[in-house]
Amino acid sequence: MSVTYIDAIHQALAELLEEDPKVFLLGEDIAGSFGGAFKATKGLAERFPGRVLNAPIAEDAIAGVGMGAALGGMKPIIEMQFADFGTLAQNQIANNAAAHYYRTGIPVNLTVRMPSGGTPGGGPFHSQSLEALFAHYPGLHVFTPATVADAYYMLKEAVRIPDPVVFMEHKFLYRWLKADTWVDPQPLPVGKARIARMGKHATVVAFSAMVPEALKAAEELSATTGYELEVVDLRSIKPLDTDTILASVARTARLLVVSEDFPWGGVAAEVVARVADAGFHLLDAPPLRLTSRETPIPAHPELWKAHRPSAAGIAAAARYLISL
Repeated sequence: MSVTYIDAIHQALAELLEEDPKVFLLGEDIAGSFGGAFKATKGLAERFPGRVLNAPIAEDAIAGVGMGAALGGMKPIIEMQFADFGTLAQNQIANNAAAHYYRTGIPVNLTVRMPSGGTPGGGPFHSQSLEALFAHYPGLHVFTPATVADAYYMLKEAVRIPDPVVFMEHKFLYRWLKADTWVDPQPLPVGKARIARMGKHATVVAFSAMVPEALKAAEELSATTGYELEVVDLRSIKPLDTDTILASVARTARLLVVSEDFPWGGVAAEVVARVADAGFHLLDAPPLRLTSRETPIPAHPELWKAHRPSAAGIAAAARYLISL
């Protein structure tokens, strides 16, 4: 029986609650029969009475309570119902939690779960990929799992880290992405990128839901043109594993960075800048970015598909890059 990405998150939450009495969950509609907007916490309130708590619709307050509990020695896992709403908690997460250790020497063991990215019909307020926004702030870790196993292991690791972690779990992957198990006999350490596919003609760097799209594009190009793309799954945005990216570019001499977020000031721009700084001599062609469009995200499913990068778009961009 296969397990889904959200199964792995649910399992990790259950084990964290079981293993450590300091762990508790706080979010909108996460307790009771509803179990959260995406059912990640369904059944946990009954298994762990008093430790899965509903909160009012006030994201800044949720983050503030979470930070206060962390300073009191607890290990809160708070949920923003959508990553878009995390902007309402920006003051607590970015100004307070991120900077608190620097100001006081006291760590803030706070994990912020944010369902990120787009789904058909989500529209501009429920579909944004805001990884770059939170990665901008010193003191925050930003995790972006793209596999079932990483959804499980990286969430558990987020709670073990004494610093605040923004855990970006992609909504589209929740039930679409499946695996035989969430168990990985050799999980990579957090902060280490994964070579998802070896290749020699170009490096494609991706994260979150763009990793499966990049792998589809790589299979298509291999079958139709013989070009072999090397796909690098970043796994985390902060920290960012520049060494693995540079090692891949050294093998392929070409770089395409794919991201679902907006182009301006995005993760793709940061990766390109780092390679240009440290690995310009490795490149045989200009590095390329492929991102969503610089517009609010449309709600219509067909317009949404056209708005974000797809496997076909990645394959076309890679063909162009290899032709240079």
